[in-house]
Amino acid sequence: MGRRLSQWGGMPEAKPIVRIVTLGCAKNDVDSEEIAGVLQGDGFRVDGLAPRTEVTVINTCGFLEASKQESIEAIREAVKAKADGRTGRVIVAGCLAQRLGAEMEVLAPGADAYVGVGQMGRFHEIVRGALVTREPMIEIGPPHHRWADVPTRARAGHPWSAYLKVSEGCDHTCTFCTIPSFRGRHVSKPIERVVAEARHLASQGAKEINLIAQDVTQYGYDLYRKFTLPQLLRDLNGVEGIEWIRLLYFYPNRLTDEVIEAMATLDKVLPYIDIPLQHVHPDTLRRMKRPWDGDRYLSVLGKVREAMPDVAIRTTFIVGFPGETEGEFQALLDFVEAARLDRVGAFVYSREPGTPSHDMPCQVPFRTKRARYDRLMRAQQAISLAKNESWIGRSLKVLVEENREGWAVGRSFRDAPEIDGLVCAQGEAAQGTMLEVVVESAEPYDLFGRPLGAAPTVSRTPLRMASPAAPR
Repeated sequence: MGRRLSQWGGMPEAKPIVRIVTLGCAKNDVDSEEIAGVLQGDGFRVDGLAPRTEVTVINTCGFLEASKQESIEAIREAVKAKADGRTGRVIVAGCLAQRLGAEMEVLAPGADAYVGVGQMGRFHEIVRGALVTREPMIEIGPPHHRWADVPTRARAGHPWSAYLKVSEGCDHTCTFCTIPSFRGRHVSKPIERVVAEARHLASQGAKEINLIAQDVTQYGYDLYRKFTLPQLLRDLNGVEGIEWIRLLYFYPNRLTDEVIEAMATLDKVLPYIDIPLQHVHPDTLRRMKRPWDGDRYLSVLGKVREAMPDVAIRTTFIVGFPGETEGEFQALLDFVEAARLDRVGAFVYSREPGTPSHDMPCQVPFRTKRARYDRLMRAQQAISLAKNESWIGRSLKVLVEENREGWAVGRSFRDAPEIDGLVCAQGEAAQGTMLEVVVESAEPYDLFGRPLGAAPTVSRTPLRMASPAAPR
């Protein structure tokens, strides 16, 4: 995932400059855009490229040990920039600050403020306080999300594609996961507010909206006492200007017939399912506190494919969970062969302090975990190639995002931003436009072809890609 410096423009030079460094997932991208909008509305200029800034904000990730270390390193770099005179104040915000609380002052000393999650709407107050404080501010309480006003969000990415957060937090108790401890319980954004935000994004040029939540299938239950995702999709399907609606992420036992029917019948909702299963063996899933088993997963995936024959299905697995035997891992390999999924990502199990699995017996040695990861990904690569090759000779609508070495490069309905493959068409096309592409060749992650109506030139060597199709 890595850190991202975003450039927001259009503010006069004389205004105080803030640099925002974003780490972690797409939810953090949305949070940073909300922070930027609030600050711009209060007279700040947000600029990730300025040589000197009055304030640097580090929007941290606290999901895994690796992301924790990346966040701490970013904080140390910002504190060094402060000592060198390249920034005035350093504010540490987001998930890691929420997860570790006052311990952050010990692990990453030298910042001027440590701020937890859910405070985007008052970030101007936090920044102004940090500018005058002499002692570090600690603004970390129980996780409680406050939705920022819709018009305040300042986009930093491609205008044609946007993430839209429909809920925050999680009510599941997976034994490996830290997220509920620092993001709090599940809180849905009201339907009318989600629709208003989609209209606002469309007015700014968004053609694709990616609905994100820790569990999108739980949407609405806390507000309406029923699962309301199908109704939300019906309302969003009517938003003018939006052409693609993508959903991230599904929880397996809530991918109901009603949700599948809505996806299959609404023309703007993409047939794309990202459903992190984590494992398939019933004993492993029981230790994880996850539902069902591989057979039931195959059953629900069969329903999805019956309703949407071209559906793209992505999942993620954890290998080396405490107690995972060779037989349990073999069950995972067998499932991958049987399920024939379009995309599979994997994590090597990370032993996270504060989670129940941290203290479970029978921790799997790292060398074994890594070997199982390699075996899983090798098995899936052949399947991904076969799935991609099944598109040769067919056409796909592609959202063009760049032109590279004589190729138009973009994504189809099968490709979520940053995590899946790419589609490359010979020639060039305007960024942000939809291009119909006939597929002529395939690799495990990417497809290559020509614009519909163009003459075949199959002898041309495909562009060498560095796809983002790495596991999350």
